[in-house]
Amino acid sequence: MSQALRYALIVSLGGFVFGFDASVISGVVGFTAIEFGLSDFQQGMVVSAPTLGAILASFLAGPMADRFGRRSVLKLIAALYVISAICSALATTYTLLVFARFIGGLAFASLHIAPMYIAEVSPANTRGRMVSINQLNIMLGFSAAYFANFLILKLSASDLAWAVIMGVDSHTWRWMLGIEVIPALMYLLLLYFIPESPRWLLLNGRENEARNVFSRLMTQEAMNTQISCIQESVAQGRQSGLLAVRKLFSRPMRLVLVLGLIVGIAQQITGINAVYFYAPAIFEQSGIGTDAAFSQAVWVGVINILFTLLAMYLIDRVGRKPLMLAGLAGVVISMTMCAGSFSHATYQLPEEQRQQILQLDGGQKLEPLIGSRFQDDVAFKNAIKSLLNHNEYLNNQSALLQMSIKVDAKMVLVGILGFVASFAFSLGPVMWVLLSEIFPNTLRGVAISCIGVANSAVSYVVQLAFPWELAHLGIVSTFSIYGGFAVLGFILVAWLLPETKGKTLEHLEKDFGVKKEGANSAGSVLISSSRNPLSESAR
Repeated sequence: MSQALRYALIVSLGGFVFGFDASVISGVVGFTAIEFGLSDFQQGMVVSAPTLGAILASFLAGPMADRFGRRSVLKLIAALYVISAICSALATTYTLLVFARFIGGLAFASLHIAPMYIAEVSPANTRGRMVSINQLNIMLGFSAAYFANFLILKLSASDLAWAVIMGVDSHTWRWMLGIEVIPALMYLLLLYFIPESPRWLLLNGRENEARNVFSRLMTQEAMNTQISCIQESVAQGRQSGLLAVRKLFSRPMRLVLVLGLIVGIAQQITGINAVYFYAPAIFEQSGIGTDAAFSQAVWVGVINILFTLLAMYLIDRVGRKPLMLAGLAGVVISMTMCAGSFSHATYQLPEEQRQQILQLDGGQKLEPLIGSRFQDDVAFKNAIKSLLNHNEYLNNQSALLQMSIKVDAKMVLVGILGFVASFAFSLGPVMWVLLSEIFPNTLRGVAISCIGVANSAVSYVVQLAFPWELAHLGIVSTFSIYGGFAVLGFILVAWLLPETKGKTLEHLEKDFGVKKEGANSAGSVLISSSRNPLSESAR
């Protein structure tokens, strides 16, 4: 195993912890909604609180990585994951749970720093695959969380003596959150076995240390060539603070910044985190019941892994842009399938299950609705809400949907899994590869932070709004919105995005014409790009 691969595997373990932390809430939110009596907005806050923390972390991640080093910031991130997992599992109120989840969100800065580190230690011809290891670990984390939630749910319903003694039955959601401590601690310990990024060392005038790291990664000749290229790219001086931000938004950087924003926003606005973080709730909408919803969520994790592996195989062969276009097209098709399936659904509390309905908590109040037929989920849920109090509705929502809905559940499952597959081999891994490639060495930290803020802000809105959208717009409109944004993303990517595979970071910097702020070459690239985004220098 090469040293670069070894370092990438260790650093990308943060992706696993992120994936676990982010998606474990999909199994928790239903339990906490009942235990704390949460409203739609409060449920959205429990799910989206980490992303709110990630917005703040995005402001700080790049500058801190530039100031203190990639490795030091990654260690802080790992420690935050450990603290968040412990505090979340022990939370006694809604407010404490949101705060603990917010702390975990500060650690989501690993999404920006890990790809940056991996790109800076990887050879150009394998950089796409190496950076994609982080995305693969994210998917593994997602899958592990879905599987752990399903296993803990089964244990909570069993009569195993040790499970009862450990309180799995009475503290199910706390076990789901607390188990994250194990991978988070492993991540923190392993980070002590990687070196600092050699490019960061050169940026900070520590050439001997940089040479020592590079000597583990490549031959002497390749090292000398690489160091010369890096020193040439940073000869204009290190950019920091407001000066770096100012230069990032300057005219020569405009095209690159727009490209980064398009890719960063497209990754989230198409609704992927609504699917990841509310997977059981979405499957419950098709009437399959809680246990089946959790088991189908496991399939989301499996599909994630398989198609992320496919992306890793293709990204340095086919290129970044073809994967992005194929993935966005897949999102459009998948969301159309889901929206179309639910648009033909009907909702009716069946007369033959009258006794089961009346035996539910508050079920006597529902007698006037038995036999009534509804054509959409919003009208059906509003009718139930008008008769039950908030806690009764939360306790009975899944059972009532399972009894009443008639929909092609298999088509919904295919649509959701198709959506996940489309994301996993395109938007998921490709975005982080592109962001680690298109920005120059001197601005990479602050640039990724700025794009990360936009990415996290859109993710936060998507997660926070999803329960409200289900309650007020309905599942058909919600999926249609995601599909519409995917169409827009497809058009912009097809029009503007160049190909970057197979080039060193320093060569890409020259290709994009961002080496010197006032250089004529920069202006010419931008001018030609406005006429034809795939100019010769970007191809």
